[in-house]
This record gives sequence, structure tokens and C-alpha cells, in this order.
Amino acid sequence: MSTVRTRPDALDVSDERVVIGEGVALDVRPAGIVTRIASAAIDVVATWIVAIAAIVFMAWVLDGPAGRVLASDMAILSATMLTTVVVLFVLLPALVEIFTNGRSLGRLVMGIRIVRDDGGASGPRQAFIRSLVGFFEIYMTSGGIAVLVGLFNGRSKRIGDILAGTYAQNERVPRARPSDVVLPAGLEGWASIADVARLPDPVARRVRDYLVQAPKLEGATRPALAGRVARDVAPFVHPIPDVDADTFLRAVAAVRRDREYRALQLSSQRLERLAPVLNARPHGFPDRG
Repeated sequence: MSTVRTRPDALDVSDERVVIGEGVALDVRPAGIVTRIASAAIDVVATWIVAIAAIVFMAWVLDGPAGRVLASDMAILSATMLTTVVVLFVLLPALVEIFTNGRSLGRLVMGIRIVRDDGGASGPRQAFIRSLVGFFEIYMTSGGIAVLVGLFNGRSKRIGDILAGTYAQNERVPRARPSDVVLPAGLEGWASIADVARLPDPVARRVRDYLVQAPKLEGATRPALAGRVARDVAPFVHPIPDVDADTFLRAVAAVRRDREYRALQLSSQRLERLAPVLNARPHGFPDRG
């Protein structure tokens, strides 16, 4: 097959993968810059609503006897205003992030969460660093610095995330559609002898996405995309059939699906055969029922 070639760098470890202590690479999805902007916009609007309510309350207080006392001492009035700003724009966002385990109103709506670079939960230290830096890069610059830095970062991080060692993780993973691909005609013999290894999650996702999008592709786009995906799949298949890239991908998907289904069936059958032994009372053990 001319469109499929093996290559030495079969496993492409991208910035989306987190390697844990056991050496296992986790496939995670950082939130995109557009999602983060929408999330931040919702949080900013919510914060300003609370701020306006606080301003109205302070104006009501200043109209009373206590307000006349505060107005007579500019130092106390300035300290009160500064404390209000710190509480609303620094302390409140940090506390919300801490008690919601990395979420906020905007992140909850957009389906994202703040986590550490190693995939762990964000803690109080990270929350306060992000909140403190966020006041300057979001409110003082109208979000310009945060957007600019996020555009040039692989995980759409802003300065606060870089300093805190965090990023926004997308928690809304689309549900996989049921596979209805069938083994192409003429490849039954190849399927019986082919060695098709388990594909890494990023490669398997690209194959699935291609098979979903293929009917909508026209012209030279479909074979070009099939060729790129097939080059990623080729190192995990032997021998490679002499067919075009699209047929190759469908054959690989069908073989992997059928073999994994058979493996699940065999595992279920083994458990059924072992059920009497697992559920039986040990020899000589008294029946206390």
C-alpha cells in the first residue's frame, strides 16, 4: 500500500499526555483558549455582580451614622475600600476554587476544571497564586495579557497557571459512538493472520474521528486525511495489506473491535466457570446460616 509507511517515531508523546509515577501516560484534554475565555467571562460577570451588590451595601452604610464616622477618617475609608477589593477580586475567587476542587461558575458551565501539571487536584497554594496574578492579568489589563499568553501556550495557560503549575482540563469528553464498521471484502484471510496491536489512545481517537468524518469528506481531502492517519497506525500492524489507506483503517478498526469483543466474551465465560468455586463454602467450613 503506497500510502502507508512505517516510521520510527510511532508513538508521538504530545503535550496533552501526563506521565504518572508508574510510567503510564494518561491521555488528558486541556481546555482550548476559546473555552477558557468564555469561562473567564462568566466568572468576571459574576464577580462584578457581587461587587455591585457590595458597592450598594457600602453606599447604604455610608448614609447612616457609621458612614459619617468612616467619611470623617479617610484612612479608615481607604482601608475599607482596599479590603473590599482584595476580598472580592482575590480572596473570593481563590476560596471558590478551593472549595469546588478547581471549579468556578464559569468553569462549571464550560465543563473544565483547574488541575496541577501532573494531573492532581489543585490546592490552596495554587488557587491563591492564580487568583493574585489573575487580578493583574485579567482585571487590570481587561484580560489582554491572559489571552495573549494563552494563545502561545500549548495548554492555553495564562501567567497565573504557569507560576502555579496548573492548567485547565476539559472534563466533558464526548461519548464514543458505537462502531458499525465492517471488515472490507477480500480481507478475511488477512484478518485471520494479522498482528494488530492495541493502538495508543491518541491514535485510536484519530482513527475513530476519521471514520466518523469520512462520509462527509469530498475530493482529495478524504484520501489525504486517510493517508496521514494510516501512517500513524501502520507501526502497530503487521503485515500491512495491499489496499488503500481508507480500506486499511476500516480493516484495522474492525479487527481490533472483533478481537476485543472476543476477549471480553472469553473473560466472562471464565468467570462463569469459576463462579461455583468462588461462591462455594471452603471445605470443612461450618455453615453458620
